[in-house]
Amino acid sequence: MKHIIIVGAGASGLVAAISAAANGAAVTVLERNDRPGRKICATGNGRCNMTNLQKSADTYRGTHPEFVKDALEQFSVEDTLEFFRKLGICTTDRSCWIYPRSNQAQSVVDVLTLKARSLKIKLKTNQLVTGVSFSGGHWNVHTDGWTYTCDAVILANGSRASSVAGSGESGYQIAESLGHHLIEPLPALTALKCRGNSFSGWSGVRTEGKITLYIDGTPVASQQGELQLTDYGISGIPVFQISRYAIRAVHEKKAVELSVNFFPELSSKELEEYLEHRRKDCPYKNERELLTGIFPEKLIRILTAQRELISAITDFRLSVKDGLSFEQAQVCSGGVDTSEVNSYSMESRLHRGLYFAGELLDIDGTCGGYNLQWAWSSGAVAGLHAVKEDNV
Repeated sequence: MKHIIIVGAGASGLVAAISAAANGAAVTVLERNDRPGRKICATGNGRCNMTNLQKSADTYRGTHPEFVKDALEQFSVEDTLEFFRKLGICTTDRSCWIYPRSNQAQSVVDVLTLKARSLKIKLKTNQLVTGVSFSGGHWNVHTDGWTYTCDAVILANGSRASSVAGSGESGYQIAESLGHHLIEPLPALTALKCRGNSFSGWSGVRTEGKITLYIDGTPVASQQGELQLTDYGISGIPVFQISRYAIRAVHEKKAVELSVNFFPELSSKELEEYLEHRRKDCPYKNERELLTGIFPEKLIRILTAQRELISAITDFRLSVKDGLSFEQAQVCSGGVDTSEVNSYSMESRLHRGLYFAGELLDIDGTCGGYNLQWAWSSGAVAGLHAVKEDNV
């Protein structure tokens, strides 16, 4: 019987363990925290957005975003739903965003750990893995108190993006110590900090709008939806979706700017005509009063303080300084270079018997359950192939 050790008991690690054990392996999972699945419990505001029924061309990002294709074909969204149905999760569909009907992320962790227990998987918590090495024909996984030997290792440590202590850090270090190259991990799916005081006073406002990202003067991404205006800049799902590009460009010392259109329903000319009709209907109103009923009061004060009103509404410019910290980001961009990993098996191209799964790799998804789907799929595939491949 092949013995497999999995480092990390998060989303990808738990599914990798179940996949490997269900295919006949003896599995040990080493988790540095005091309980498994802590990061799962924080997803979807504690409700766990498990996956998504829709997928667009830019759903997954990375240096090689096409890397996800093989794993997602082997363990698809449909496979994921069936996998969790068999474990006992009843799901609910909210505009294609899939959640457990319990609305509790802990339910997902519970069914995974119950299944692991039924498969006799050894789940060891409070285990800080300090290194991984290969000698004498087997793999050695070193902790601060013991060395475990096995036939194959799956690194599923997660990324730095988490409020959970130590997330991802040891995984990056272990991968580098084994000769793997890292694409610098940076925060993604997070808010953006902006320079200047043009937006001072709009904190707390939620409003519909369209946001366009400019890098060195060229528009590279655009998203529309509810924006959250903050004292440091801007947040909301549309901002989260483009944040990985903005933050990476800032770290590459490029000029990064946002254009915010607070009334994307109309063109600039149509907006001008619309406001003129409002003036005719209510000639007793001043410019600020004219916008009452269109925008929140705090935003009206900011917009009317600008030099040109139409431009302020349709093309409000913000210079991006950075994103929020890793602790405040939902995921990372960057990670283990996927060109050094077999996309079909998740096995390292540098070392037989070494596998990767989940956020540790240079793959990140947009909001909507895509990052968890990547964790489920890559974990299932890594677990399956770690058993099937002749690594001994």
